Amino acid sequence: MTMLTVKSKPTIIPTYNLTGDLLSYLKCPLQYRYYNKAALPPSKPVQLWFGEFIHGVMEEAYVRWKEDPRYKKFPWDWKNEIREIEEMINDRLNARGLHAYKKVFCEYKEGFEHPGKCGKLGHPHKFLVSERTDLAINSWGQHLFPLIEEVEIDLKGTREMINYQKNSDRSKYYGISGVADVISSIKIRDSPHGNLIIHYLHENPEIQRIIDATDQEEFEILIDYKGSRRPSSTLDLEGKTTEWHHHEWQILTYAGLRAQNKNAKPVIAGIIFYLNELFPSNRDLLDFQVEVKNGSTDVLPTGRDLMNINKWKHNRKKSQRSDNILSGELRSKRSIRIIPITQEKILESFSHFDNVVKDIEKSVQSEIRGNIIPSCWDARFIEKTCTACDAKTFCPNKECMRYSPQVP
Repeated sequence: MTMLTVKSKPTIIPTYNLTGDLLSYLKCPLQYRYYNKAALPPSKPVQLWFGEFIHGVMEEAYVRWKEDPRYKKFPWDWKNEIREIEEMINDRLNARGLHAYKKVFCEYKEGFEHPGKCGKLGHPHKFLVSERTDLAINSWGQHLFPLIEEVEIDLKGTREMINYQKNSDRSKYYGISGVADVISSIKIRDSPHGNLIIHYLHENPEIQRIIDATDQEEFEILIDYKGSRRPSSTLDLEGKTTEWHHHEWQILTYAGLRAQNKNAKPVIAGIIFYLNELFPSNRDLLDFQVEVKNGSTDVLPTGRDLMNINKWKHNRKKSQRSDNILSGELRSKRSIRIIPITQEKILESFSHFDNVVKDIEKSVQSEIRGNIIPSCWDARFIEKTCTACDAKTFCPNKECMRYSPQVP
């Protein structure tokens, strides 16, 4: 007689994405619960549009540079070469329900009638976003594209859940994933002359020490585009880590996941391009002015740049061109951030995200036990995050409520 065995319960290994889960949770756990876990789309996903847009533009620009001889020469003309890329990427995002804010990006195409305040009829206009894409391609493309080996690389790994408790935790392990925008393979000792990215790498003493300590000839660099400004490099008012630290953990974790690939070369550096810095908005300039005064940014202005940013006055009614306020050299320096990669730093970044995952799992378990959502997930106040959040009208954090419309 054959005995039937009882099927064991399936093992659930929760998987967390570095940007979609971990970085989102660090901004605000409660907002993360509504937008990511509940899949509630934000009513005005402007920041999501721009992040997706700038990634798409840079990737398509690289493909054209690689495959079409007409695109080998820089600078590219915005109207005849870059605008076509912008329209194609914007059409893709519109099909997904993501739309630009009309005051920062002209969605009208050549030959179409442009209603309202868009300007002259029949021609697309170079608003804020287009200024940034133009500068991103023409300032960094000529240095970055020749170094690229792969784009949009999936990185995955498995980690042990810290302080695992068999009767309460869902799994002993969790999955971690991410996508590196670009992987560059370089022979840094025999690197191309005149390449600004290689120049910055050579200028970094920590990276130089890493290179000198090995006989390796080829190395890899992980590159990530950010559709945002360079964040403050200090802790927040409560002494907690900020985006500055979280972005570094992200790059270091990418490097740790990449190292698990047997075919990968040693990763010596990560580079983050903060592309908003190439053409800052009025709000960006205001934030920069505050950071200059309190010394909370790592790339400070000097000379005329320092004088201009100190005397600059924010005018809500009239926008000023930031390229008339800050020099191209300063904007270029602020747009690139070099992060040296060491094994010690990689292990530290994994440890930070282990703790973030543990916090998320605690909130999940609290919900499973029947507690209401706001009591399970913290509501953290960050002005920019709260301003764009649809949950601010009923957020339990009273500071967030200040950024909700006043109800008569």
